[in-house]
Amino acid sequence: MGRAFDLTGRVAIVTGAGHGIGQGVARVLAAAGAVVVCADVDAGAAGATSEEIAAAGGSAAPAAVDVSRRDQVHDLVRATASEHGRVDVMCNNAGIIIDVPVLDLSEEQLDRVLAVNLKGVLFGCQAAGAVMRSQRAGSIINMASGAFDTAPARLVAYSISKAGVVQITRTLAKELGPDGVRVNAIAPGLVETDITRRHYTAEDGTVDEDKRERFLGRSRDLAPLRRIGTTEDVGHAALYLASEAARFVTGQVLRPNGGVSMP
Repeated sequence: MGRAFDLTGRVAIVTGAGHGIGQGVARVLAAAGAVVVCADVDAGAAGATSEEIAAAGGSAAPAAVDVSRRDQVHDLVRATASEHGRVDVMCNNAGIIIDVPVLDLSEEQLDRVLAVNLKGVLFGCQAAGAVMRSQRAGSIINMASGAFDTAPARLVAYSISKAGVVQITRTLAKELGPDGVRVNAIAPGLVETDITRRHYTAEDGTVDEDKRERFLGRSRDLAPLRRIGTTEDVGHAALYLASEAARFVTGQVLRPNGGVSMP
C-alpha cells in the first residue's frame, strides 16, 4: 500500500516553492522520492528550499520564475522536460494577496492579483499539460483557497482569482482526462504562512504575540479539529493527488482545512 505514495523516479515542479505552502509541498514531494524543481520569483528563496531538501537527502534544483510571465513559465517546463525527460507533477502554487474593500480596489491591484494567481496558474497548466499530454500521463495540482468557498471581506481580488483557478481545474480535467492526465485543486483552510503573518507582524518584522494568539485562537476555535494547518498538511494533500493513490481522482477540489473552509 505504501508504494502508492512513492514518487521515486518522478519529476515535479512546484511554483512559489521559496516560502509557505509551496515550500511545504516541495519538501513533502521530495521526501516521497520525487526530483523537485523549486521555482520562485525570489531566486534566493528557491535556492534555500532546494538546499534544505538536498541536506535532508532529497533531490531538488532551484529555478527563478515570474509566473505572471507566460514565456518564463513555458521555459521552466520545457527546461525541466529537456533535462529530466519528463514532467510528472506540476503544482501551480505561486500566489499573492491584497487586502482591500471592493469599492477601493484599483485596476492595478486587480490586474496584479489576477496576473499571478489566475494567469500564472493557467500558464502552468498550459505548459505542463502539453508535456503531459504527449507522455499520456501526469498530475497537475492547482492551489485554490478556502476563500473561494466563503468570499471573505476585503479579499475580493484574491477570491475571484481562486474561483477562477477552480474553473480552470475542472475544465482542464475534462480536456486532458482522455490523455491520462489528472487535474485537481487544493483549497486549504487557514495555514500559518507569511501571508497570514501580515495580520500580526509590524513593519519592522517583529511579531506581536498577543495579536498572533488572538488571530490564530479565533480560527482554532472555529475549526472542529481545534488547530491551525501547517504547510506540511497541505503538502500531504498534494502528495496524495500526485501519487498513484489518486489515480481515479480528477476535476476535484481537496480541502485540507480542519473542518472549516475559511474563518
